[in-house]
Amino acid sequence: MKNRWFYSCLLVVLGLASCGGSKSTLKNVVDDAPIPSLSAANTFVITQYSTDKKYGYDKAYPINIFYYSTQNDTINQQRFLNALTGPKGEKIVFKKLESCCPFPTKRSDLGVGLLDVYQIEWQGLKTPVVLYMNIYEKGILAVPVGFGLKKEASAAAH
Repeated sequence: MKNRWFYSCLLVVLGLASCGGSKSTLKNVVDDAPIPSLSAANTFVITQYSTDKKYGYDKAYPINIFYYSTQNDTINQQRFLNALTGPKGEKIVFKKLESCCPFPTKRSDLGVGLLDVYQIEWQGLKTPVVLYMNIYEKGILAVPVGFGLKKEASAAAH
């Protein structure tokens, strides 16, 4: 949390110094997206599969998992990732690599948001997958191309 604050402050100072534009570079923000339900396993109930190969894989098309509580800025990332599997139902393992890619947002006290970069692996995967996640904006949650969905994360929707 301290690193996020430091980098956000630094980005605001640099942004003000350069008089950069305030238009967001994110292409898939949906302000009226519904807040996802939670399954009994405390994962998001996801009912859609993305067909867009950029969804989550491209900085301009992050997985937008808006959070409300400033006390825990990673819980929705965990709820989303814990609902996923590999393409054949494999258990995934994930870790946060870094925060990057500043963008303007009204949902941050500093006016700047950062994307969180996660590395995901599962047994049999040759090269780890990298996904970009955004806690500041809302969007329609979907299973990224190349992933599967845990049964309990979809069962609550039926």
